[in-house]
Amino acid sequence: MNQHLPVPSEAALARTVHEIIDYVDAEGWDQPPIMFALVPTVLLAASEPSLSDQLDEGHEYTPIAQEPFPDDVQGGSPALGEFLATTSWPSSVAGCALVQEIVVLPPNAGADFDGAPVPLVTDAHAVDDAARYAAYAHPDSRRARLISAVLRDGPAMTLLQLRPTDEDDPFAGAELRTYENLAPEVAAALYATLEAEDDD
Repeated sequence: MNQHLPVPSEAALARTVHEIIDYVDAEGWDQPPIMFALVPTVLLAASEPSLSDQLDEGHEYTPIAQEPFPDDVQGGSPALGEFLATTSWPSSVAGCALVQEIVVLPPNAGADFDGAPVPLVTDAHAVDDAARYAAYAHPDSRRARLISAVLRDGPAMTLLQLRPTDEDDPFAGAELRTYENLAPEVAAALYATLEAEDDD
């Protein structure tokens, strides 16, 4: 069956990421982080024929939401990184994705933190707990989702989705942004989960 497996590509990953975004949008905001296994749709259809009506065969990969993280694992927390370091996938999983809610700050916000540099995307890998609290309390902070996805031996994609404000059009579609070198440590952690495979 290997010859029928999809070739990892940015286009295939983008389709899967947008399917994930549709899923988390339906769940609403103020959610804990969630991880998805990205499974080739042809493998899922072959192993679970009862799901055939629910699968989009036009998509190379089907995202499968995983069990919730432990209660102490929050978006951007050190515990999340530690949890990812212990995670591995079977060879049938072609990739994975992580969605976490974070806070973003304007580039000039560093001046408000006693001269200490503050990254555009604040998370526990870049700043300590005190700085994270200050970032959330900053008047110019914005809540957002960080959507990161990788394919085994393939591309990575990270998007930022700002949480709408009261002034935003409630019927407008999700505003998705990307930046050069956006959260590379998250993509690296996701790739690492694909390196040590569990037994199928």
